[in-house]
This record gives sequence, C-alpha cells and structure tokens, in this order.
Amino acid sequence: MAPLNPTAVLGALGAGLLSLGIGFLFGFALEQAGFGDSRKLAAQFYLRDMTVLKVMFTAIVVAMLLLSVFSGFHLVDLDKVWVNPTYLWPGILGGLILGFGFIIGGYCPGTSLVSLATLKLDGLFFVLGTLTGILLFSETVDFFAIFFNYSGAYGRLTIPDLLGLDPKLVVSGIVVTALLVFVGVERVELMFKKDRQLEPSSARPRKAAALVLLAGAVLVLFAGQPTLQAKLAWLEPELDKQLESRQFHIDPGELLSLMHNNRIRLELFDVRSEADYNQFHLLDARHVPPGKLDAAWIRNLPPEAVKVVMSNDESQAGQVWKYLTARGVPGVYILEGGINEWLEIYGTAAARPLPEKVHEEDRLRFTFPRVLGSSDQAARPDLKDSPERDFTPKVKVLKPVPMEGGGCG
Repeated sequence: MAPLNPTAVLGALGAGLLSLGIGFLFGFALEQAGFGDSRKLAAQFYLRDMTVLKVMFTAIVVAMLLLSVFSGFHLVDLDKVWVNPTYLWPGILGGLILGFGFIIGGYCPGTSLVSLATLKLDGLFFVLGTLTGILLFSETVDFFAIFFNYSGAYGRLTIPDLLGLDPKLVVSGIVVTALLVFVGVERVELMFKKDRQLEPSSARPRKAAALVLLAGAVLVLFAGQPTLQAKLAWLEPELDKQLESRQFHIDPGELLSLMHNNRIRLELFDVRSEADYNQFHLLDARHVPPGKLDAAWIRNLPPEAVKVVMSNDESQAGQVWKYLTARGVPGVYILEGGINEWLEIYGTAAARPLPEKVHEEDRLRFTFPRVLGSSDQAARPDLKDSPERDFTPKVKVLKPVPMEGGGCG
C-alpha cells in the first residue's frame, strides 16, 4: 500500500473544511433571509412577499459585478469559470417541473435543506420527496437520454454571446434593470399587501446599496473586459508550459481507438490548408481554417465531445489548441506528430514519402497519385489489422453517449 502524501491529505482536508464553511454560511444567509419558512417562499407566487426575487437577484448581480471587475483587471479568467451548458428544451421542462413543485411544496431543493436543518417537519418531507425524485430520474433517464443530452444543446451560451454585445454593456444594463425591478416589486408588494409599509429607517441602507451597485457598474464600464489578444498574451506562458508537458498530445494509436469507440462523441478538426486537406484527411474530420474559429463557431461545439486538432505536424495545431483553450473550450487535444506521423504508421501504398531534403515545418511529407480525401483506407484504419502501439491514454471523456449500434464499443 502506497504511503499517504501529506500534501494531498492536507489539501483534501482544507478543501473539505472550506466547503463545509461555505455551505454553513450559505445556509445561514438563506435562513436569515427567511428562506427556511415555506409560507414566506410561497408568498412570492402570490405577489405578497418578493423577498426571494430580491435576495436572489441581489446575489446574482453582486457576483456578476465582482467577477466582471476581477476579469477586467486580469485577476480572474472568465473563460475558466464553469458555465452550465445550455440545453434549452430540457431546461424549460425542468424549470416548469421545479416551479410547480416550488408552488405546491413551498420549497426548492436548497431551501428545503435549510428548513430541515432548523428541524421543520415540512422541510423533512420535501427533502424526502426530492430524494425520491432523484432516484426515479436516475432509473428512467435512459428512456429519454437523447432529449436530455442533446435537445436544444447550445453549449456555453451567455447573454453577451446571444445578443452580440460587449459584456460590459450587458453587465451595466443588468444592474440598472435590477434596480428598476427592485423598485417595481416594492410597489407590487404594497398593492397586494395593504398593511405592509416600508419603514423610513430602511430607506437609507437601500439607497446606499443601490449606489454601490451603480458604482460597480461604472467600474465595469471603465475596466472593460480583456480582448482575446490580451488574454492570449496573459495566458501564453501557462499555455506554453502545458504544450511542453505534452499532456494534451495524444498518440495516433489512442486516436484510432477513439475513432472506433461508439461510446464517446469525437470531433476531428483539420486546420491545414484546403489543398492538403483535399489530398488526404481522416474520416469525419472537418476542415476548419484558423480564420473560421470565431465566437459563433465555438458556441456550436458540443461541450461533452472529445475534440482533436490536427495539422501536418504539430505547430499549427498547437496554435489552434492555445486559442481554443484560452476561449475556455473543454476537452481539446492535439494529434501527436500530425497527419505526417499518422501516415507513417497507417499509410497505405497510395501515400508516397517525399525526400527528406524537401521537408519543411508543418508541410505534408507525402504525395499521392490523385486527390484521396477520406477515401483511402488510412483515413480510418481497421483496428484489428493496424499495428499495435504502446501509449499512455490521455483523453478524459467528459460525458459518454448512448450506443448507436451493436458491438462492444
């Protein structure tokens, strides 16, 4: 048995204590806001008490402002902040189910745990119902896996991406919208609950909080967000170290096994010139010139897919890898040795090596009797007839997909 690593143990202990502390503070804040009382939560839907909207919207705006300011001053890379991929139709259906459960039971899953922590009986029953729903979902998800995993899949989609606007303008607009909403819901509460009046003593801190939010919006406008060129310059030393470690370079043998694995979603991107791509490319590889790698193209990338970038050697693919990684695209790898090494291993008689004296960096080192495209056997060699290779697997599958046919996969 391997000895315990003290650093790893201390790190795990620290992470556990930090998670426990954050969870306690989060629950305490919810309880102080009154979110452990189902009657207060349900009053949201009858427009009598809008505390839920005000507290949650305030938390969203404050977090948004802090992240935007830190990003503007290069203290946080927003592309590395996890954003849940957008699955439109499952999200709408799930939101409706959650909303009905919220109205009927008076809790959402998080607030039910707060209620249970304060020993409320209705919180206990809601938590039990939530656990039952989780169990039923896990046992039946295979029946609607395609809808759940792929319906309305837009990947990492944010409001600036959707509207095509500068993020700083979106952030400032949301802050102003939030303040207007807060004023509006105060009026709505007074309409539906006549005996509720805003205490004069609470007006001053509310105005101060509004001024702080407006100051944050102005700061975001001033700081802006880093351009892609600035971000690449900022991250380049770290990205170069990762390339030098070759932890994202996958052996041709591993790529071949992935091409025959129907349990993953594999995306192949060939970034060579159109002429080289037409001469020969791997089966199902898409020709993607570097100039096409804009924000709209990146948004359409399936987040769960394993993405392999390839060029004739590695230099051009490495540059594209750095660009995609800086944009926060997950699961990107580089074909080790590029198409040239692939053809050296799996090439047929149709691929004729060029003399070494004409070899140049990232140039195709083979010639062909005609334009082959992906018609040659080397475009997807048979796994059984290919030479065996020893390699260290490096690909981490983000999400398996349902099998689409027979075989072991």
